[in-house]
Amino acid sequence: MLTLAELTAHLPPQPDEAVFFPHIQRLKAESKRVLVVIDDDPTGTQTVSDVELLTTWNESLLAETLEREQRLFYLLTNSRSLPEQAAADLNETTARQLMAASRRTGRAFVVASRSDSTLRGHYPAELFALERGVGRAYDGHLIVPAFFEGGRYTINDTHYVATPTASSETLQPAHETPYAQDSAFGYNTAYLPAWIEEKSKGYWQAQQVVSLDLKLIREGGPEAVAARLRTVRGGLPIVVNAVGYGDLAVVVAGVLQAEAEGKHFAYRTAASFVRLRGAVAARSLLQPREIVGASPSTNGGLVIVGSYVPASTKQLEALLTLPSVQGVELPVEQVIRSEEEAHAISIALGQRVDTLLQAGVTPVVFTSRALLTGADSADFLALGRRISQALTEVVQAVQHQPRFIVAKGGITSHDVAQHGLGAERAHVLGQIFPGIPVWRLKKGPHARFADVPYVVFPGNVGGPDILKDIVQALSV
Repeated sequence: MLTLAELTAHLPPQPDEAVFFPHIQRLKAESKRVLVVIDDDPTGTQTVSDVELLTTWNESLLAETLEREQRLFYLLTNSRSLPEQAAADLNETTARQLMAASRRTGRAFVVASRSDSTLRGHYPAELFALERGVGRAYDGHLIVPAFFEGGRYTINDTHYVATPTASSETLQPAHETPYAQDSAFGYNTAYLPAWIEEKSKGYWQAQQVVSLDLKLIREGGPEAVAARLRTVRGGLPIVVNAVGYGDLAVVVAGVLQAEAEGKHFAYRTAASFVRLRGAVAARSLLQPREIVGASPSTNGGLVIVGSYVPASTKQLEALLTLPSVQGVELPVEQVIRSEEEAHAISIALGQRVDTLLQAGVTPVVFTSRALLTGADSADFLALGRRISQALTEVVQAVQHQPRFIVAKGGITSHDVAQHGLGAERAHVLGQIFPGIPVWRLKKGPHARFADVPYVVFPGNVGGPDILKDIVQALSV
């Protein structure tokens, strides 16, 4: 393994985001295009604040939102939990709805396909689907998996993950991490041109991939980025190298300049790029009082842990040492045996959770930690949906509003919000820790526990004690 300093020692210093941010704001305003983030799980709100998101929509609601939101908004598809064809169909339908809404309102938009910073997701199927939906070919699409709050960097066209924690200087190529062994979305290389060739099954060859390298970004600035982008056509992938927001600020300014000259790009990106492309200023971390309010409920909080990656298990173990929490295990093997058994288990656990909440205890509902695998990726995703459904049924059975809710895992946090709580909209307040967003669920015809603080905790973020620290902070 190498360090971040070793990998960047030969490069000029990173630019200052603050130098380019006013330029980005101006170019973004001049473009008159709303950034629509089509997010395959809710963790893409990891870097933004004061923005809206929808968990369900139609053409009319999209038209209303396009007119109201000047900068950006999120559409949460949860498509990472779906088979590839279903994910593609959902993206194509959403793009068609957006086009219809755009024609109704006269408001233009640009799409970011937000996905995982550890390279898991339905790529390139979702981008092809978006292109069909908008009915226009892109000149190219940017591949931007860098996510600095999570310790994910792209250097020399290779994607790295900081280890053992996001703040570690030591970096490991992404294909050597547990994320690359994902049963549904595994891969064999962190060298992104070769990863693109692998994921596209040879549709693109590695040598076709365009690179925005760090030397170009840091020495040439936005003009050099725009100049390279002007040469891209035919829908080619463009790898964006970045180790910080200064690098991305240069890239975004260059992208906006090229787009102002008539180029058309889609984005396949992690969360860091979205903040700058949406011209959202960085803000400080949220304080507990901003989240739970001055007079919070005396009920306990509620924690739901569906993520099964090793880091999540360590965080769960640390959380369960707190005297103010009580573990409530969902037995996965029983849940997947039959729907009737799963439903009965969920109802019983929901009633237990209700009792604990009233007593001021914070119940921690977690899936049993044994890792299940299916025969293929579709089987694996189907198992995940069965387990997630059981978790949401636990939440549906809860009657007393928790002081706060923490949902651990991307698919888990989406399903709990939309199906467990009936939330159709939410407002992103900001982050409680780097990379961990907090929402305020909005009232709606089917919403339960509206206005409750909702912490969306990605499965692959944070050190061993961070879940424990969040629960302690919100319980005081």
